[in-house]
Amino acid sequence: MPHTPDQLKMKPFYGFFHYLAHSIYEMWFRGEVVGTENFPVDGPFLIASNHASHLDPPLVGCQVFRQMRFFARKSLWSNRVLSWWLDRVETIPVERDSGDVGAIKRVLQALKEQRVIVLFPEGTRSPDGRLQKPKAGVGLMACKTGVPVVPCRVYGSFEAFGKGRSLPRLGTPVTIVFGPPIAAADYDDPAAGKARYEVAAQRIMDRIAALPPPRSAVI
Repeated sequence: MPHTPDQLKMKPFYGFFHYLAHSIYEMWFRGEVVGTENFPVDGPFLIASNHASHLDPPLVGCQVFRQMRFFARKSLWSNRVLSWWLDRVETIPVERDSGDVGAIKRVLQALKEQRVIVLFPEGTRSPDGRLQKPKAGVGLMACKTGVPVVPCRVYGSFEAFGKGRSLPRLGTPVTIVFGPPIAAADYDDPAAGKARYEVAAQRIMDRIAALPPPRSAVI
């Protein structure tokens, strides 16, 4: 895997796990990766992806050769070892469905530092691999930041390690498709009033749903 200038700027701890995740993807889950040219060249942005497996965060994240930040439910910090690791890779703890002000502040700070942040609009893993209704939280995050949102759709991760599986199915291809970035003017409608964040979340989710798998991908 060639080193890019942005990859060389990664903190060593994060960079090691980025390399590890990419190696695991290449060895055991390699599918097609389409649309990385849609990443904005400069400045911060959000990636919004569907969520069907524990594999989604590392496999999506390892396709972006920049220091990134992810979300995880706050309850995971109850485990000392896991909380240490989550802090070292700069994961943002969030209280689900609570309008977590602390999480929003951390997102704004991360974007000031030119980071990329991955969001999962569905809030939790899909129970059956199909797309679920988005939570308003992703709309809130997007509207508060006003940065471009790159939609992402992951195919095959439910089959590889979805809910109900105790172990991943190695050798199952996972294909990742990134779409063109969505400008704030296209997802944010201030005139929607109280429904503003729900509208934004649904517009983002609609862009995710519209991303087709590559013709050559076996889904």
